[in-house]
Amino acid sequence: MTALRSAFLISAALLAAMSAYAQNKPIAYPAKGQSQNQQAQDDGQCYGWARSSTGVDPAAMSGGAPQQTGPAVGGGQRARGAAGGAIIGGIANGSDGARTGAAVGMVAGGVRARQQRRAQNESAQAQHAGTLDTFYRAYGACMEGRGYTIR
Repeated sequence: MTALRSAFLISAALLAAMSAYAQNKPIAYPAKGQSQNQQAQDDGQCYGWARSSTGVDPAAMSGGAPQQTGPAVGGGQRARGAAGGAIIGGIANGSDGARTGAAVGMVAGGVRARQQRRAQNESAQAQHAGTLDTFYRAYGACMEGRGYTIR
């Protein structure tokens, strides 16, 4: 269990770092002496070009990836866990074992449901970060093509 927890914490930290990087607009330095007005014009044109060429609008994605919250229900994990626990407990110890097995199975099913929801949220966040990264790579390419250094 400790290895699983460590792997989860490492993946969460990596995901947060990727998300923070992907959501930050690259900084453009006017390497060829472009004026502020020219840079503002180039910035707007490259933003529009990146949006049309990638189909991504960062302004529409500013809220982050939607996260599933609330109780983890709906996947049937609790019901399957309770049924399996009741069968195993009933075979081993009769009706008392079935009740105990059902309770333990329901708790185990809830754990599986929460793990599944957490994995879905991480996947949605990674996809969101990747989409923004695609947009900002296109934006950066456009700005570099106009003579800016991008970081």
